[in-house]
Amino acid sequence: MGTSMIGSFGARVDHKISSHAESTMAPVVRVAICHIASIYLDAAATTEKVLSWIGKASQNGAHLVVFPEVCIPAYPHWSCLISPAETHDFFIRMAKESIYADGEEMAKIRHTAKQNRIFVSLGFSEKARYSSATLWNSNMVVSADGGILVHHRKLMPTFHEKLTWAQGDGHGLKVVDIPIIAARREGAGSAKLGMLICGENTNPLARYAMIAQGEQIHITTWPAKAAHRVLLGDEESSVDDSKDASLPVRGKYDNLAVNRTRCSEHCFEAKCFGIICASFMSPEIIDYLVADAPEHAKGLVKSTYELAAQAESRFLDTSGSPIPGFTVDVEGNRNSCESLRHEEGMLYADLDMEQTIEGKQYHDVVGAYQRFDVFNLTVDTSRKMPCNFR
Repeated sequence: MGTSMIGSFGARVDHKISSHAESTMAPVVRVAICHIASIYLDAAATTEKVLSWIGKASQNGAHLVVFPEVCIPAYPHWSCLISPAETHDFFIRMAKESIYADGEEMAKIRHTAKQNRIFVSLGFSEKARYSSATLWNSNMVVSADGGILVHHRKLMPTFHEKLTWAQGDGHGLKVVDIPIIAARREGAGSAKLGMLICGENTNPLARYAMIAQGEQIHITTWPAKAAHRVLLGDEESSVDDSKDASLPVRGKYDNLAVNRTRCSEHCFEAKCFGIICASFMSPEIIDYLVADAPEHAKGLVKSTYELAAQAESRFLDTSGSPIPGFTVDVEGNRNSCESLRHEEGMLYADLDMEQTIEGKQYHDVVGAYQRFDVFNLTVDTSRKMPCNFR
């Protein structure tokens, strides 16, 4: 029968719903993960690249396209290897190339999402309207009608990130319904989408806050490489950056293992699907970092980022296990692919929301498997401002 759904921000989405789909409301959601390299510290150019990838994902039938942590304009890779006293120029460029949440770059992304009828999750470095240098590690979820569903600022910058970004707040700890149009995939209804940025997925309270809102798809976003120690090519600090993502990575920080562990644990606890979306470090990014590093640091910046393990992008099922995805070539042919690591690309998977039901019989940690008389969690979702004028 013909019907319509009032989506977020009042957009009317017309579609047909069978009586079975209407009762189950368990659609199949096609998600596209963008394993993409920023055009380093160039917000305008990277925005144009993002717009192109949104269009490609839509053409291949995706309902949701996901971009990595601070895709626009870039991740501050310099701050973990070079003294802050020597990185003022890097920070000034970061501040100038960071974007406003209500700025022209985001307006273009919202318009493109609406044009293509696709939901977009985008990581970006956000700058404040009230300061020339206050920045946040932020993520925006844009609806298929171009509205803003979630504007999240990372709660706590990790390690060296504190040299670039301020603390966020709980305003963006939201799970939202994304309506799925039956004409594009089988099974109309809606899916509950949430996301956390990078190290936030280590925070059990933040993760529980998402689970408590019925999350069915959990997005995690990550930088291309995590250079927590200097790597000079010696046996002790070198890494095995094998193109086989199933093999362990030797070294001081195995970002393949820790990223997958954090997302996998969340999937098992929430009985939700997991998305691991990492950026790609292109040779051009390394060249940029080396060129602008102080002379004494050029060698260690080059060797560390050439040797550090490249993060992967992949999908996880509701038990936390890897699930295969697929890529689509220029001729429209599907090719099975479990993960992306060593080159840019877009990884797709069709996620059946019905699979988020069964596991709740065993452990529903926000329902029948919880003791609300023993535990209580309160989350402040107010947006923090420097001054309240009354």
